[in-house]
Amino acid sequence: MEQFEVHKIFSLHLFGQDVSFTNSALMMVVALVLISGFMVFAMRSRSLVPTRIQSMAEVLYEYIAGMVKENLGEEGMKYFPWIFSIFIFVLVLNFIGLIPGVFTVTSHIIVTFALAAMVWITATVIGFWKHGFKYLKLFVPEGVPFWLLIVIVPIELISYFIRPISHSVRLFANMMAGHTMLEVFAGFAVMLPWWGKIAPTGFMVAFTGLEVLVAFLQALIFAVLTCIYLNDALHMHH
Repeated sequence: MEQFEVHKIFSLHLFGQDVSFTNSALMMVVALVLISGFMVFAMRSRSLVPTRIQSMAEVLYEYIAGMVKENLGEEGMKYFPWIFSIFIFVLVLNFIGLIPGVFTVTSHIIVTFALAAMVWITATVIGFWKHGFKYLKLFVPEGVPFWLLIVIVPIELISYFIRPISHSVRLFANMMAGHTMLEVFAGFAVMLPWWGKIAPTGFMVAFTGLEVLVAFLQALIFAVLTCIYLNDALHMHH
């Protein structure tokens, strides 16, 4: 399971803290370079009859833009660059992790939790900035008898504060489980004789195709949940 180990590339200490550059940081830098390069290269011509790579960029753009409009309305489009950046960053990290032997950044809970915490904190700040202390009404459903609020308000508060945990664990668990399964069957294929390698290898090929779909879906779900949390902050729908 060496693929999941974090290794220092070079050591660095700042203000007494270990901020060494690791293989995890390297993969995030690689993802940033790939994303930037892809978007700049795809849109360099901006032709009316798009090339294949321009069409790919436009499809991604329009799909996420449509999702943002559907969940947040026109008002939420000012947050589109942020949501699109989160989506494509997670997507590319997921796809890079499918390359054999390459470190899978999104299989580590600390990375997914940092992304989820950023989303949660941002949505919370926006909610209080837009509504002030009226944002607290989010935890008090309308039309509920007072005696039920004693039970419902704590439940709502717990569900709200647990959002970054559930948001991060969903992505981390799916990526870790899928890659672990591939590692296990790869181990079987190596240890067995040639005739015994057929079934594990066939399963790995099929499961890799499924993992490609999971990599896309998990990035999409992460972006959808970001939209849902922002929708609560902007419109306080309950």
